Amino acid sequence: MGESTLRVELLYHTERPEEKVAMAAKICYSNAGITELKQGIASKDQAGFVSKLMQVGHHSPIEHASFTFGVEGVSRSLLAQITRHRLASFSVKSQRYVRESGSHGEIFDYLIPPGIAALGPKFVEEFKRQMAQMQSWYDYWLDLLAGQDTCGVKAAQEDARFVLPNATETKFVVTMNARELHHFFNLRCCNRAQWEIRNLATEMLRLAKGVAPVLFENAGPSCLQESCPEGRESCGKMQEVREKFAKLA
Repeated sequence: MGESTLRVELLYHTERPEEKVAMAAKICYSNAGITELKQGIASKDQAGFVSKLMQVGHHSPIEHASFTFGVEGVSRSLLAQITRHRLASFSVKSQRYVRESGSHGEIFDYLIPPGIAALGPKFVEEFKRQMAQMQSWYDYWLDLLAGQDTCGVKAAQEDARFVLPNATETKFVVTMNARELHHFFNLRCCNRAQWEIRNLATEMLRLAKGVAPVLFENAGPSCLQESCPEGRESCGKMQEVREKFAKLA
């Protein structure tokens, strides 16, 4: 237990997502029956049609494709950011039901911000010492509260957790449809996004591209398709960003 790092897994996704999107879109433009339409779509590759669909901005059909990710090695600080995306569904490790330490007294998992890591080993060790101190505070309150007659283990954990930092590691499962993922990538793959959620979004995009390359062909920060929307706050690295996401496999 201790320092943790990001890990993302694409757990589940809509089977044949681009074919499903094509089905949803073509029902809008065809007099054919459902069975006939389905057979026609299944008989040939729909990549060109889906690509055109994305280019013309007919995005409502891509809501029919969904993707579920398992995420761990992220902070409670990140959790506060990603849950602002209200069209996503979340299931999160509970600090009420799960004690924030190992069974043998290890320290809780946590994230070290790169800004602190860049200061050097001396400061990293100080950060780790502070995390250990917070673990001792947490354990103190947990033992004290659990010893009260009116306070069970769950109630003790829900109050003791108040001394834990934003750096505390958490795990969650998140499901988004493809349209919401595009919106998420527009905002969170941007260089102006906070480092942790930017890393998460970029890895989620890489995984989504692996199973639906046409659907996410041009996904990423907004500057991939247009001028930077950040105005004076732009990172000034649009060409570098475009090259980075062009290589994302």
